[in-house]
Parts: sequence; structure tokens; C-alpha cells
Amino acid sequence: MATRNILRTLKAEHDELRALFEQMEQTSDRAGRKRTELLGKIEANLMPHAKWEETVFYPAFAERANREGLKIHAEAVEEHRAVEKTVIPDVHAADVTTPQFAGRVKVFGELIDHHARDEEKEMFAMARKLFTAQELAEFDEAYEEWKASSASTLVSAMAGAKTGMKAAVRKVTRRAQ
Repeated sequence: MATRNILRTLKAEHDELRALFEQMEQTSDRAGRKRTELLGKIEANLMPHAKWEETVFYPAFAERANREGLKIHAEAVEEHRAVEKTVIPDVHAADVTTPQFAGRVKVFGELIDHHARDEEKEMFAMARKLFTAQELAEFDEAYEEWKASSASTLVSAMAGAKTGMKAAVRKVTRRAQ
């Protein structure tokens, strides 16, 4: 059995997100319910992952990183901020049955893929040098415990509720028009 390793776990989650975005790309404008469901899954997977990176992994990485590592860290943090503060709200502002939504989700997926590739190539490569195998295993255990905790559950529930609420508001607004 392979030793636990947070980098493998995070990479697997990146791959899951890529698969969800691929499924989203295959939907048509008439598949509003499916798009809403997939967006909920994307957010439910993305938000706990991102919050844990921001609160645990990234600070630990920055604490040990050299100047180049600090640049990698700063870029990753900024990408998280941009997605959370700009991209996700823009996706939610679009009607799921429109080409505008499809375009915004495509850009969202491309940004996540770019971020994940950079993280896997640059940050993870450096992390393998900064942390021992034991530390990477301990991060993985801590992440598993965090995801099982109420903090992660709350983040996931909030993401799902927000997606569902936005869909309901759009539906009511369309009826009123």
C-alpha cells in the first residue's frame, strides 16, 4: 500500500474537478437542472479543498519556502482569491440555461485547470523538497480529519445551498418577467 501523501490526495481532487468541468462542457443550454447539479458538485468539492489549502497547506509551504517559493505561494493565493471573489459570483449571476453561463463555466474550468497544473508542477515539486514523507502523510491525515469535521461540512453545505438558492431566484425572476 502506498504511503499517505497530501500531494497525491490534492492531485486526485484536481482530477475530480477536471472531470466535473468536462461533464459540464457536455451539457446543453436546455440542461439547466443538470448544470445546477454539476455546479453544486464542483463547489462542494472545490470549496473545502481551497479553504484547507489556504488555511493549512499554503501557510506551511510559505513558512519554509525560499523567494521563488514565496512567489509560487503568492500566485496560488491570488488565483484562489480571484476565483472566489470574481469568477464564482459571475457564474452565479448567469442563467444556467444560457450560452453566457456555458462560457463563464468554461472560463472557470480553464482557470481551475491552469491553477491545478501550476500547483502540481511548481508548488508540489517544491513541497516534496520542503517536507518529509512523514510530514506529507501527516498533512494528508489532517486533511482527511478536517474534511470529516463540521468545518468542511459547513463549507460544502454553504456552497451547495448558495448554488441552489441562486437557481431558485433565477427561476422565480424568469417567471416574473
